[in-house]
Amino acid sequence: MAHNSTSSIPLEKVRIQDEFWSEYIRLVRDVVVPYQWEALNDRVPGAEPSHAIRNLKIAAGEEQGDFYGMVFQDSDVSKWLEAVAYLLDSAPNPDLERVADEVIEIIGKAQQPDGYLNTYFTLKEPGKRWTNLAECHELYCAGHLIEAAVAYAKATGKRRLLDIACKFADHIGTVFGSEPGKLKGYDGHQEIELALMKLYHVTGKDSYLQLCRFFVDQRGMLPHFYEDEFKKRGGTVHFKDLAMSHDLSYSQAHLPVRKQETAEGHAVRLVYMCTGMAELAAETGDAALLEACRKLWTNIVTKRMYITGGIGSMAHGESFTLDYDLPNDTMYAETCASIGLIFFARRMLQLDPRAEYADVMERALYNTVVSGMSKDGKHFFYVNPLEVKPDVCKINKAYAHVKPVRQGWFGCACCPPNIARLLASLGQYIYSFKDDTLYTHLYVGSRIEWETDGQTVNLEQLSDYAWNGNAMFRVNAAKPAKFTLALRIPGWCKGEAVIHIGGYKYTYDPNQVTDGYVKITRLWQDGDVIDISFPMTILRMKGHPSIRQTIGKVAIQRGPFVYCLEEADNGPELHTLQLSERNELTTYFDSGLMGGLQVIQAEAIRTGAEDWGSDLYRSDAISRSKNVTARLIPYFAWANRGVGEMSVWVREST
Repeated sequence: MAHNSTSSIPLEKVRIQDEFWSEYIRLVRDVVVPYQWEALNDRVPGAEPSHAIRNLKIAAGEEQGDFYGMVFQDSDVSKWLEAVAYLLDSAPNPDLERVADEVIEIIGKAQQPDGYLNTYFTLKEPGKRWTNLAECHELYCAGHLIEAAVAYAKATGKRRLLDIACKFADHIGTVFGSEPGKLKGYDGHQEIELALMKLYHVTGKDSYLQLCRFFVDQRGMLPHFYEDEFKKRGGTVHFKDLAMSHDLSYSQAHLPVRKQETAEGHAVRLVYMCTGMAELAAETGDAALLEACRKLWTNIVTKRMYITGGIGSMAHGESFTLDYDLPNDTMYAETCASIGLIFFARRMLQLDPRAEYADVMERALYNTVVSGMSKDGKHFFYVNPLEVKPDVCKINKAYAHVKPVRQGWFGCACCPPNIARLLASLGQYIYSFKDDTLYTHLYVGSRIEWETDGQTVNLEQLSDYAWNGNAMFRVNAAKPAKFTLALRIPGWCKGEAVIHIGGYKYTYDPNQVTDGYVKITRLWQDGDVIDISFPMTILRMKGHPSIRQTIGKVAIQRGPFVYCLEEADNGPELHTLQLSERNELTTYFDSGLMGGLQVIQAEAIRTGAEDWGSDLYRSDAISRSKNVTARLIPYFAWANRGVGEMSVWVREST
């Protein structure tokens, strides 16, 4: 690479065995991927039909019928295939691979002779290819197909899907570009950019890099492509509620990307775009592009991100609004947006190993992402609110997007397969290496193999990090190996890490801490053991004073987990509870609660008024309060015990 970035450990060299994450990965393998296959084939009773596989079969000439579903329906199949690829990379599964191969053959038959591949336009509007890029997701669907193809080729060594993807990408290269006669446009929903970079890395074909650069450079240039496109097609629109061709900030087309300094528009699009920009900057050494990534990152995480790692505070347009506008009850915080933020964080982390990127990656992963899927692996949140009153959600249309329980499937089913592909590829997020330094970004129990100091080294991580803040590393090497182990100090522990090597306390000086990582360089022997532990203090988190929705309130965090109140533990009217800043917070592990959860208890005050009567408002009301014990559970586990109120932020009294 042109830029001096770190590299991930290949997924086939990582084996996860973790007390917290292994169950989620098992769910993805044994439940989620099979369940999603049934959903894609419209075999889940009561769920909205997907029609995604049937659309492909019709386009392939194997069935008769009409296109059904969203304009981007093809992408659900691609994300499913990508998740399958990551599972196959981790462990062989001949039955699953056979099903995937059959799907790939159908995709191949659906591909048009010139390489074009999109069932919506093939079946429903065959004469209107590339006429509504602002709305119709053609390049987005292409990008997800490419990502699946790259992952599947790496996992299985089979090139069939990769060849299909290359043929499609080559076709796109004949349509788009700065040359005369080509479209000087770009997709409304970014995705093709990061996908083309993956395709470039696996094929080495420079045209894919240049096509990515074109799409990145062209976005936001004058004259505005979407507006010209709108006039050419006679003003027709696909999504009547959103003025996508004119609301240019919605798809980050309001300015050239290097001039964008604030996170605007649709949240998923923004972070997908940033991931592609960072990937391109890493490869080309484009300093201005990297600086734009840093500015957008800073704006997101310091002014427009929820405490759970959720982003996108407005339902209309699934979008960012303005600095410090972070409502908790009407927020959107789409699961896909947090997953995209993790993609962006990982790419920035590889460019510049700073703990701030891994801290955000961890925050989104342990809170919003796992909250997006139920403990049974068959129900999902699209929207991830921090405050819910179910009766209001049913009646008040301003809350119509907020669901008090996870749904079985969605007509717009982008989130479930996104969760699956992220968790199936989690091994790619734990470590990265550069030269002789191995960075540990996440404390997830695992075993890895990598080359350093001229030999193969195995490193085993045993982790009890999620609940108790502990991790142990064991070196396995045929002969002594000199390398640097860089251990992240999470932001939540305030730098208070305790390290032991071989049972002896290891005292490190400030010079060994770089950008939030303790770097330990030595000649490591076979069997060396490193223990690291972080104090799991219960934290009372406050929002920035400019966040009007959290002023006077507190959120509870322990380790990587944000906590919440639920009606199941505390009764209704959660807004009447107050936590005193003087009262002690205690914790215990409840092994019988949803498979085992660390619970936090606090002495609290429930406020109210006695003998209120029938008046809606009174001047002479006498407040009454009583002492109660409040119980909080990790936010990711909410809505697994039926319908009820939930709140992350709690009023605080002195």
